[in-house]
Amino acid sequence: MSELPSELFRRWVHSYEEDAEGVTAYRPAGHPLPPARGRRGMEIVPDGTFVDRPIGSRDVPGEVVGRWASEDGRTLVVSFPGTDRPGRSLEIVHCDKDVLKVRVMDGTQC
Repeated sequence: MSELPSELFRRWVHSYEEDAEGVTAYRPAGHPLPPARGRRGMEIVPDGTFVDRPIGSRDVPGEVVGRWASEDGRTLVVSFPGTDRPGRSLEIVHCDKDVLKVRVMDGTQC
């Protein structure tokens, strides 16, 4: 099993402005971003916890807790046991302390 980059383990906020074809860009929570009507995000915790932060009421992110696993150090397989939220596979295209770029491998929204 390959190691995931340590920079991955934090709370990330979607930076819509930096998305490219098929790749979704995230910045660390607290990074200055242009005003938006709400930004979804996610948090990846080393213990296998994955927190999805969809846009909720009043444009405030909600919180759905799930699990992640990785066999290859490049793809996260995310699931949400006990919920009706679909899982997804995320390919890590790029990750450093300033930006995370992922590609959703199964066609669902990231």
